Parts: sequence; C-alpha cells; structure tokens
Amino acid sequence: MSPLSGKVVVISGGSRGIGFGIGQAFAAAGAELVLAASSDKTLATAAAAIADSHGRRPATVAVDLRSEAGCKAVFEGVMSRFGGCDILVNSAGATKAGDFLTLPDNDWQDGFDLKFFACVRLCRLFWPSLSERHGHVLNIIGGAARTPDPGFLIGGSVNAAMANFTKGLSGLGKRAGVNVNAIYPGMTETERVEQLFEQRARVAGKSPAEIREELIAREGLRRLGRPEDIAALALFLCGEDARHIQGVAIAVDGGATPGLY
Repeated sequence: MSPLSGKVVVISGGSRGIGFGIGQAFAAAGAELVLAASSDKTLATAAAAIADSHGRRPATVAVDLRSEAGCKAVFEGVMSRFGGCDILVNSAGATKAGDFLTLPDNDWQDGFDLKFFACVRLCRLFWPSLSERHGHVLNIIGGAARTPDPGFLIGGSVNAAMANFTKGLSGLGKRAGVNVNAIYPGMTETERVEQLFEQRARVAGKSPAEIREELIAREGLRRLGRPEDIAALALFLCGEDARHIQGVAIAVDGGATPGLY
C-alpha cells in the first residue's frame, strides 16, 4: 500500500493543467482528493477522468477562490466530509501577460486575489488541521518569481509575493510540524500557457506559434514541460521521504531559469 493511501489532499485549481496533473498522481497513489476550482463543468470533467483512470471519484468544490467566502466553503466542505486535511496544494491562479501601460488595475487585483490571497486564506484555514496531522503545504508558483519579465509583470509580482510567503510560512511549519515547500514550473503544456502565448503574440504582433518557437530557442529547451513532470516532484515533496526538506522552492523548467537558485 502506498504511504499516501487514504491521505486527504486538497488541490486548488485542480480541474485543469498542472493542478489536474498533480491530482492524477495523488489519485494513483491512493489519496482522497478534493479538487477546488470555479467551474462545475471543468470539475466534473476532471473528476470523471480521474475516476476512469483510478477507480475513485474525487470530491469537488466549485467556488470563486478569489473571495474569502469561496475559500471558507472549500474548508468547510473538506472538514465536514473528511474531518481534516493532510496535504494542501495551492495551484490556482492565472495572471495576464501584456503591455504594462495597458494592463488595468483590475487585472492586477485579479492576479493577486486568485493566486496569492487564495493561497494565504487556504493555508490559514487549514493550518490547525495540517499541524495536527503533521501535513504538507505545497505551493505551485512559477519561475517568474526569480526571473522578472517586462511582459509578465503581474505574474512576476504575484509569484514573488507567493515565494516570500512560502518561505516565511515554512518557519511556522518548522514549529508546527508542517512541511511547506514550493515548485516553480517553467512553461508547461497547458491551456494556460497557450493563453499566455496568445497574449504575448498580440503585444508583439506575432503568431502564438512564433512566440512558442522563440521561447524554446531562447532558453535552449528540448521541449516544454508537462504536468506529469511537476506531479512527480509533488508526490515526493509530500511524502515521508521528504520530511527533512523544508522551505525550499525547486524549479521544474528544463534549466530555463538563468540565475542562481
């Protein structure tokens, strides 16, 4: 039996992309999954796919994670059904790329609300349960936290805030017995990345395919990442073999990050 069998794993942004890939991996390891996202339709599709692959349908919560009420609804649903949480994966959030001078305030606010504040609120709500169970928090952030990009200022700012928050929270985790770590995915084959390519293409006057090719060539990559690349590391970081890993952020980007870690 897998050491993760029966563990309660809550994944925000779990209906698509990297969050869904992580959910697939935890389901294969026998965990009890709770997927939270905004769309009933995408959650139903994700739950059906996981049930087809692994024989157990995850619980789902369709809420607006931008709001405090939405985060509380996730917490209350998990506590009512499972009585606690062993692993919290914060993977929600999509920030807009584009020209700094034309990105309005509400795009900045939306980026922080969905990615940063949802992470903060869910961590705060689940912390007593995670502490009681000596659980794990895993934040899916992004390489822009370390490598600012003038065409991705919202995402870089939000990711940098999450990086600082994660490192600070790990200090509390040392005292509470909760492991707190982060993964920095590089460009990964998801719908979200296709949207980013389209946004950048409009600013540059190019096609999304040209933006993709230029990025791969510029960073010397063999390929873009895949959700399963991130999921494999997520399983390890949330397992007992990683108990002595605390407060770190690991890039899964094919070597795209140019600076020191």
